Amino acid sequence: MSKTVAIIVAAGQGRRAETATPKQWLRLNGKPVINWSIEAFRRHPRIDEIIIVTNADIPGDIELAGIKIAPGGETRTLSVISGLEAISSPADDTAVLIHDAARPGLTHQTIDDLLAALETSDAAAPSLPVQDALKRKKGDALETVSRDALYRVQTPQAFTYDTISKALESATDLVDDLAAVEALGATVTLVKGSDRLHKITYPEDFDMVSRLMSSSHVPVRMGSGFDVHAFEPGDHVTLCGVKIPHSAGLKGHSDADAAWHALTDAILGAVALGDIGDHFPPSDDRWKDADSGIFLKESQRLALDAGYAIANCDITIICEAPKVKPHREAMRFCTAELLGLPLDAVSVKATTTEGLGFTGRREGIAAEAVVSLIRTEG
Repeated sequence: MSKTVAIIVAAGQGRRAETATPKQWLRLNGKPVINWSIEAFRRHPRIDEIIIVTNADIPGDIELAGIKIAPGGETRTLSVISGLEAISSPADDTAVLIHDAARPGLTHQTIDDLLAALETSDAAAPSLPVQDALKRKKGDALETVSRDALYRVQTPQAFTYDTISKALESATDLVDDLAAVEALGATVTLVKGSDRLHKITYPEDFDMVSRLMSSSHVPVRMGSGFDVHAFEPGDHVTLCGVKIPHSAGLKGHSDADAAWHALTDAILGAVALGDIGDHFPPSDDRWKDADSGIFLKESQRLALDAGYAIANCDITIICEAPKVKPHREAMRFCTAELLGLPLDAVSVKATTTEGLGFTGRREGIAAEAVVSLIRTEG
């Protein structure tokens, strides 16, 4: 294959899901539904280009870096054609993976299997054999339908660019993209599908897919972090990205945000990637007076590269002063916004040491954080 392109179709309104916002933009297990597929494609070494087809105003928490946007059509077939037209310099043997945005359970194994099948076939798709008994209703009677050789077909569906382009030249609104190539007599290989690739269609599907994505095949990791900074002359401290007026500042090479430093260490620890000093050493002048949000966001990126997404975090700030409670909601909001988490996934608390120790003597501030990460692929 000359290259591999992923097209994510996200132009549907999802009315059967009965949600005010289209289902692909809603959150599932800590992040937007579509982000699960974006991340799976982005991390796969053979994906050269990602295209999202949509007519919607894309929410700000969708990860669009390096992604091309194509306009959606009045039908799904027209949306797919729009995605094909957006491919940069396609060749006949370019591999095209067309995926539904509402199927978040995509894994690298499925992508590998599809690309391997394309080496010998014109098209390929993940599928599962039909297990339930099938009946056809005729008036008041039922007729049993044989389930032999019947399959539930999922996405992504894979094609060579030449095959899918020709197949869609005269197509109308098809059930799926395989329907177009079937009419050409193209060779199609069905690879092993997955229950996790279930499509979110109805309201109850959100809970079911969430459980599938959080099953034993998606392990949870925990991490903890702790940080301390002493007071020095100044007029404010920065905690969770919020500047809080105070009679002193915090001493540190960066902005000395003890809360975000602790959370950064917790994330790095959860994926066994060292600590904040390994990645942002105080001996490096690049980090002098740096915004600690840079450290926190990078730790999140490293975790995602390792296959884990932040599910929730809990930060405890330990000090006698300044008072944290008046600023707590702003700190939660700032942390949630930076990490792209729902507000109810971010906890910020404060406590004192009842006058004991260095914090009790008002010599500085300490912070600890706990974070849980969930696997983003099987």
